[in-house]
Amino acid sequence: MTRRGLNTVHDERALLEERLNRTLKERIRPAIYGETAPLDLAVWHVPDEPVPVAEALKATYEPASVGDAWGAPWSTSWFRLSGKVPGAWQGKQVEVVLDLGFTHPGPGFQSEGLAYNAQGVPIKGIEPRNTHLPVDGNDVLYYLEAAGNPTILDFHPFLPTPLGDKETAGTEPLYRILKAELAVFQPQVWHLMLDIEVLQGLMKELQDHDPRRHKILHALDRAMDALDLNDVAADLAREQLAGVLSLPAAASAHKVSAIGHAHIDSAWLWPLRETVRKCARTFSNVTKLMDEYPDFYFACSQAQQYAWMKDHHPHVWGRIREKVRSGQFVPVGGMWVESDTNMPGGEAMARQLVHGKRFFLDHFGVETEEVWLPDSFGYSAALPQLIKLSGSRWFLTQKLSWNQINRFPHHTFWWEGIDGTRIFTHFPPVDTYNSSLSGEELARASRQFAEHARASRSLVPFGYGDGGGGPTREMMETAHRVANLEGSPTVQVEPPRDFFQAAQDEYPDAPVWAGELYLEKHRATYTTQARTKQGNRRSEHLLREAEHWATAATLQGHDYPHDELDRLWKTVLLHQFHDILPGSSIAWVHREAEATYAKVAAELKVITAKAVDAIKGDGEEELTFDVLGGDAPEPFVAPENGVLDNGRLRVTVDEDGIVLSVLDLENDREVLPPHGFAGLPQLHRDNPNQWDAWDIDPFYRNWKADLLPSERVDARDGVVVRAKFGNSQLTQTIRLRQGAKQVDFDTEVDWQEREKLLKIAFPLDLRAEVSTAETQFGHLHRPVHTNTSWEAAKFEICAHRFLHVGEPAYGVAVVNDSTYGHEVTRTTREDGGTTTTVRLSLLRAPRFPDPETDQGEHRFRYALVVGAGIPEAIDAGYRINLPPQTVRGSTAPQPLVRTDNPAVRVEAVKLADDRSGDVVVRLYEAHGGRARTSVRTSFSYQGIQEADLLERPLADASAELVLRPFQVITLRFTR
Repeated sequence: MTRRGLNTVHDERALLEERLNRTLKERIRPAIYGETAPLDLAVWHVPDEPVPVAEALKATYEPASVGDAWGAPWSTSWFRLSGKVPGAWQGKQVEVVLDLGFTHPGPGFQSEGLAYNAQGVPIKGIEPRNTHLPVDGNDVLYYLEAAGNPTILDFHPFLPTPLGDKETAGTEPLYRILKAELAVFQPQVWHLMLDIEVLQGLMKELQDHDPRRHKILHALDRAMDALDLNDVAADLAREQLAGVLSLPAAASAHKVSAIGHAHIDSAWLWPLRETVRKCARTFSNVTKLMDEYPDFYFACSQAQQYAWMKDHHPHVWGRIREKVRSGQFVPVGGMWVESDTNMPGGEAMARQLVHGKRFFLDHFGVETEEVWLPDSFGYSAALPQLIKLSGSRWFLTQKLSWNQINRFPHHTFWWEGIDGTRIFTHFPPVDTYNSSLSGEELARASRQFAEHARASRSLVPFGYGDGGGGPTREMMETAHRVANLEGSPTVQVEPPRDFFQAAQDEYPDAPVWAGELYLEKHRATYTTQARTKQGNRRSEHLLREAEHWATAATLQGHDYPHDELDRLWKTVLLHQFHDILPGSSIAWVHREAEATYAKVAAELKVITAKAVDAIKGDGEEELTFDVLGGDAPEPFVAPENGVLDNGRLRVTVDEDGIVLSVLDLENDREVLPPHGFAGLPQLHRDNPNQWDAWDIDPFYRNWKADLLPSERVDARDGVVVRAKFGNSQLTQTIRLRQGAKQVDFDTEVDWQEREKLLKIAFPLDLRAEVSTAETQFGHLHRPVHTNTSWEAAKFEICAHRFLHVGEPAYGVAVVNDSTYGHEVTRTTREDGGTTTTVRLSLLRAPRFPDPETDQGEHRFRYALVVGAGIPEAIDAGYRINLPPQTVRGSTAPQPLVRTDNPAVRVEAVKLADDRSGDVVVRLYEAHGGRARTSVRTSFSYQGIQEADLLERPLADASAELVLRPFQVITLRFTR
């Protein structure tokens, strides 16, 4: 085709696009509703927090009108909507149409409502793109619970806002009622709109030379000619489109499995209590849509959200149960929440799967087989094994499409974990989990699919998320039109299980991706909101202690606190949600999280204390009780002129408070490089390009200030140094225990900085090829070099309790009690030596979504472990998080289970969840090699069975075990 011809085609299309857009906006969409009649409005503004519907039905309402202001931030207003259907409308489809004052940015991020009938039964949600309610009969009466949620995303590019906390948000109304009326729904106009939108979207995505494009263009042109703009309801225009809508897709067309979905963050730009209401609105919508469309399937993850409906919305819960039985409402995911997977500990990650899958089994008899984490910020390499051990087979994520630098090479693949387990995995090429099934999105799914040569299927989750109401009737009508449409992928609405099974059957030899699925974005989530992260870490270890000692007490005849531990575990698991634990929620969420963690800690300490009291005897002598089974800790060395020396290490702190030397006396080796200072605080400017709480961008390194101490004080058990900077102060107490090769740093920070990043540096005289970071039930090696863009992208990494670097014969570890963000770099010095620097990220101060992020006082513990291999790093990581405790009594409580091989670690000891009295023990191989061990118990038992994570027996076992590298084994001791 000539250039002149191409220009003609473009001009013709552009003219048609303008014609279509104006006609849709000004004529067709406004004509979807014909005649209208006003509703009578009355309102009751709830004085404080939301109330049950029963209270709202009894409230005193005042007259209200369209145009009235309502909705102070985080407030609730109940509107009573009443009216009569005009007699002339008999036989017509009548609906209530509402506009609560909806504005940008759209579904899920502003006011929402849930409509109840006069009996208090929830009927349907109201959101910006789902604004109608059904009308049955002549009399109309609805009670609408309207939430005055502030549109926090309006503050783009993420400026500070006080709206993220009820305590600072103010009381000025945010919204005005813009519409409340009865209207006659005109389905023929609605169908015309959908026909045009589907064909218009498809036409945009087809190539200029594609004959199908020209067919659609001319059909739409003819339809516009046939449309009577003064009588849009006439059906003549649709006749012009019937032909192009009836042509089937090519046999080779990409196959899309579409599944209704509504990704609802369990907290984010709203508090937990608002998520409960978002779920009720959305689930009411989708169960009603299932009545209208029997071929509609909706996938819903997060057992916590189902539990909220069970506890707070029994009518919605009943509808969910009904639709699960029919097969339309599909539980997926098998986790308590869609959690972060970088930071939860091994046992917590297992319990996410245990509590999630067990909820679906107990309440629905459904065994979920896919782990569903579309939005979490990267995925731990420990997950494949845990997924398989939970009885699941498949994994789904979408977030990797957010990578900043490298495009992930696969969409369907086998994901291999640190132990070698492989899980069939899908990464939808549509690049969204909130699709509307538009022509653009379907074309993108087909165009970007990386496995065209061998496979033909991908998954598309569709529906408005985060309180946007989920899938709509418009989306289902679109799905019908594109089910088998020439020029488009075929679309089948079906459960995820059907997709995964067909995809795996079609492509069993899919490529393998080994190791973590690292997200090249949102790296700051390892650090932001330090108190939330500390609360999580401490809760995990307190739960471990409480379960262990409660089991010991029960074996001596005392009651096991099943209900309390179950509730506390679920509380901790909820707060591992991928916008709570990562620190990316509003201030309200993190303020509540801090208070919740304090309550959890208090309860767990009581449980542990009661258990220990029950078994320690009545004596007055001190004994040490230690879940790890170690000896009582040695005392700290007293400093002399800034020097700490225990015969194994000599630590020198100069008069200004700088740690100048860490000398390994046993190996006659200085650990620090020339001019290297151990534990040096360093400050960076921290101004990411976009997602403040989420991101650390690489240019933060371009500005750095060493926070050199200005004061040193020799205390009785350590050296205290202080540094002042800006409006902040940092105090480090540096300690060394007798007999230890570990330098402890207790650090207190009064943090008053804004948009700064605080790191702690440990430069080491080592040439490390890899860093080794603890992850769930094992560790992960990452190259230190930046040879490729994949390594360079990992400039901030996650580690749990330890990070190790070393040469073949000598290593050093940095261990911590609550820090996850780390960095490892390597440089060559002028003297020819190599410095490997490990840095911990302690604190940030982003302005969005919480403008007061991390302000105030903090305390951290971390330590430098000298001459350490991986086993010593593991030991030190456990010990800094699980220190021995001292009680008075005649008997020292002893651990219930031990192994005779230090490579095999006991991670959990508890009573079985089925309350049979069996003891459940979880072990894993920690060193990364094959390990043989004998499991010894201080209690008697009748037999041993190997079980899955849900404690379901798999096979008979014995106390003699051989474990593969990083293998996790759950043993069930029958009693």
